[in-house]
Amino acid sequence: MNPPGLTVGEPRWHATLLIVVIMALYATMPPRFVFGKAWVMPLVVLVFLIPLIATMPLHRREPRLQRVLAIALIATMTLFNVASVVTLVLFVLGKSAAHKISSGEELLMAAVPLWVTNVLIFALWFWETDAGGPIRRGQKESAETFSHADFVFPQMSIPNHPAYMERNWKPLLLDYVFLAFNNATAFSPADTFPLTRRAKVMVMSEALTSLVTLAVIAARAINILT
Repeated sequence: MNPPGLTVGEPRWHATLLIVVIMALYATMPPRFVFGKAWVMPLVVLVFLIPLIATMPLHRREPRLQRVLAIALIATMTLFNVASVVTLVLFVLGKSAAHKISSGEELLMAAVPLWVTNVLIFALWFWETDAGGPIRRGQKESAETFSHADFVFPQMSIPNHPAYMERNWKPLLLDYVFLAFNNATAFSPADTFPLTRRAKVMVMSEALTSLVTLAVIAARAINILT
């Protein structure tokens, strides 16, 4: 039995749900804006996801191979999303784009899934890398005892607050989705700040992808609509 406040790590089923949503969003995009064939990305993701699902319930400690598969899965989705953004930007900025675009709605049908996917993917990046990942975070009594934390949450700044002490607060996936959403909309963290260089690189990468999607693609779509 684990000591009070300690767990074997945050359950991964909700992360799996986010991955399914990402694959569904990819499938809803107009085919000509998808990088490669529409079925390639889901197929590659499933190659990584199925072994992860099969081994998740069997381990109290995360094997190195399992962590490598998790990172490879998120990296794969990131590459496909960035490649799709680049494909769409090149299409929009092309000289003959105006003659090829049938409607502004078509561009929005590509831009919105790409933007949402960007948020979810970086939420998974933050969740998987912060303080060594969900398994290591789960083995700590509270966020105050995290070693090598990549982000500092507001609750970590007020460790003597009664609510914090009672709950043995630790960030969950929803906290990282909130962080990724704020970063994608405001292009900066709202209340949670990156501490390490890798966290800063991830935050900048998400903000840049979001900026390109909103400023170049969505703006052109709205211009067509008007």
